[in-house]
Amino acid sequence: MRFMSALVILKAVEDDLLPSLAGPKPELIWDPTAALMARIEQGERADGIFAIDGSMHKLVDAGLLDPASIVPVVQAEFGIAVSLDMPMPKLENADDLIVLLLSAPTLCYSRAGASGIYFETLIDRLGIGDTVRAKSLVIPAGLTAEQVRKGRAVLAVQQMSELRAVDGVRIVGPLPPDCQQKTDFSAGVFADAKESEAAREFIATLTSPEARAVYLDRGLNVRF
Repeated sequence: MRFMSALVILKAVEDDLLPSLAGPKPELIWDPTAALMARIEQGERADGIFAIDGSMHKLVDAGLLDPASIVPVVQAEFGIAVSLDMPMPKLENADDLIVLLLSAPTLCYSRAGASGIYFETLIDRLGIGDTVRAKSLVIPAGLTAEQVRKGRAVLAVQQMSELRAVDGVRIVGPLPPDCQQKTDFSAGVFADAKESEAAREFIATLTSPEARAVYLDRGLNVRF
């Protein structure tokens, strides 16, 4: 069974849920939602998918996803992590965020991820877009805090659960309320799935009581 998934639950699934899963393990395709959608547009298919709600709705409208199979799973918040040798910054409002982003010599975000897409609009809204972009390491996809751990940047922007997935960095916290945008994720089964029952069973694992505890521990809000 092939299952596409956004990165926001990567560590929760691979480290906490898969090891205790009985029977054959699914083939998991990890990518940001935008990258998953691009792969689908190019003709790639799977049996199930976990992605941002807006993209799930587009798949339903295109007749590619079974609307009756869609189950809400988690809600994520964007946050910031910094290097261990950087003092813990204040991050209570937009002014604090502006100071932090302007003072950081280097920072990293993901071009294809929901966090990076939103971050681009946020820094423009805050009036610091050009300055921040000039000193940013923008990766195509992946865990941005890895670049902080490797010393390639001192600050990373991404979903809180993705930042927490990386050891060797300091989590500052979620973006301030006046800069935050929460993202809803759901799971569903493709209309032409070859192993639809296996996909439904895996979605049941993603929405189990065990999964609820794991998500909360990893900084995600639960929607089931």
